Amino acid sequence: MDHHADVGSNAPPTHAPEYTQASEYEKHSRGDPIGPHVPPMAGARASRDIHDGRQAKTNAAMIDVEKGDLSPSATEDEADNRSIEKPGKFKVFYRKHKIWFDLGGWIIITGWWAASLGLHHADMNWVVPFLLWLAITLRLIFFHAPISIITKPMHWVWNNTGPRIVKLIPERFRLLAGATLTVAVIMVGAFASAESADNTRENRAVSLFGLGVLVLGMHTVIVGFLMQFIIALFVLRTGVGYDIFSFISGLARSLLGFAKDGVAFLTTPDIAANTFFFFSVLPAIIFFVAIVQMLYHWGILQWFIGKFAVFFFWAMRISGAESVVAAATPFIGQGESAMLIKPFVPHLTKAELHQVMTSGFATIAGSVLVAYIGLGVNPQALISSCVMSIPASLAMSKMRYPEEDESITAGTVVVPTDGDEKAANTLHAFADGAWLGLKIAGMILATLLCIIALLGLINALLTWFGHYLNLTGEYELTLELILGYLLYPVAFLLGVPRGPDLLKVARLIGVKVIANEFVGYDLLTNDPAYATLSPRSTLIATYALCGFGNIGSLGTQIGVLSQIAPGRSGDVSRLAISALITGVLSTLSSASIAGLVIQDQAKFT
Repeated sequence: MDHHADVGSNAPPTHAPEYTQASEYEKHSRGDPIGPHVPPMAGARASRDIHDGRQAKTNAAMIDVEKGDLSPSATEDEADNRSIEKPGKFKVFYRKHKIWFDLGGWIIITGWWAASLGLHHADMNWVVPFLLWLAITLRLIFFHAPISIITKPMHWVWNNTGPRIVKLIPERFRLLAGATLTVAVIMVGAFASAESADNTRENRAVSLFGLGVLVLGMHTVIVGFLMQFIIALFVLRTGVGYDIFSFISGLARSLLGFAKDGVAFLTTPDIAANTFFFFSVLPAIIFFVAIVQMLYHWGILQWFIGKFAVFFFWAMRISGAESVVAAATPFIGQGESAMLIKPFVPHLTKAELHQVMTSGFATIAGSVLVAYIGLGVNPQALISSCVMSIPASLAMSKMRYPEEDESITAGTVVVPTDGDEKAANTLHAFADGAWLGLKIAGMILATLLCIIALLGLINALLTWFGHYLNLTGEYELTLELILGYLLYPVAFLLGVPRGPDLLKVARLIGVKVIANEFVGYDLLTNDPAYATLSPRSTLIATYALCGFGNIGSLGTQIGVLSQIAPGRSGDVSRLAISALITGVLSTLSSASIAGLVIQDQAKFT
């Protein structure tokens, strides 16, 4: 499809997989004419709205998500400025001899990998160094060779296996066959392994029944749930999966240590060693957000988001806008991920709006991930929950609100950037990130202070009323007690062992939905009442709390999307409650699957 032709026509967009053309920077470097890239539109009105003069400054060049462009996107004006600017001597020399620089770098990384494998293949994690070497090797290769040398054989193999097998099945039986395959994988993965502690097959059966209840009465989106289950098996059952996520969580833990260096400089080493929330968690958030902004300035974060987006687009056949938001939410949060598709938000279908909000409610952002780790929550469980909840949110949203309209980003994956907000250099981006991190930390501080104080006020009033009904001691009337009994069946369906743990986990889920997950994780890790939870109950609670599905986030979602697209504020408000419930169910489904497949529970608590 020609991106530059017939942008004002009313012809519906094609559903064939189609990705963005080269960025302006790539065109300039090849000597091609530089011009604005026009995404496919559905109708003259949408095209005019996207490309009129008022949007000219905010519309951005697109990043080629298939080729993995690491350079930041540039607007047309910035590309013109670069064409005038004369490159330095080193840049000219580097471009001329780039292949030798890349070969030298590959020799260095290969030598490091070979030495590490020879010296520590038995006593250290060998998987992560190998994956790092493989990633760098492939990246260097594709600087000089087209990625199609891999993608074409992959597409050929897939087109001659999966689709052909599907075509052999009569169309009326395909849904049944896919559902049968999914159920078979889940049954074997869940019940084939040996029992351990309270991880009995009986408890796993309860978790499986609970997963069925979550999707009861809805049209099943098979790929999403199958993908969610396979991710859980990889993380919770295999040594390689555990090692990879352990390495990632170790990096997140390290951020806490680096942030403490800054706290020690501003105060004293003794204060920096303090475990108080103010001194341990908030500085880590500020530092992490600054790092994220720097990665975004370099284009690395967009590259990862683009790759994830292409995968979900290919695997689940969702629209480009949905793919980008779903892939970005665990990295940068619910509000920021919606900003990635800012030019398209006014033209999203209702189903897409529902999906965008559901993705935000179903996962947490990296900026608060380090905060939960600082509280003592298991990092592997947190990270794997975020990854599992991506396909879960896509599947749940499509069940709750199926697509009935034509999307303008069907068949296209684009990651727009806003040229007006682009930092001048790395230092500028890092400073902007530090300021943004300070605002996020301040918002978290103020929100927690007010919510916990409000919960205290509500509990005081309930307790006062309860004393007149002789509700004292263990059964003192509190909001947690009420929510615990209301959500008691939910905790049971997730697979929490029968006994006192059921009520405790139910209370945590209720507090998370009414207040937020911060309060829930704080109770889980610091409240003596939850210190006696079994490893299985702790793991399920960790997964069940890992999402932004709460009343406070509802206001955030409505505010951000309404600001981006004022004309869609009515649709956003009407869909918000449904998206919140769907997001919460997505998170709970991850908890149910974790209870279904976990075997060595002690490693994840």
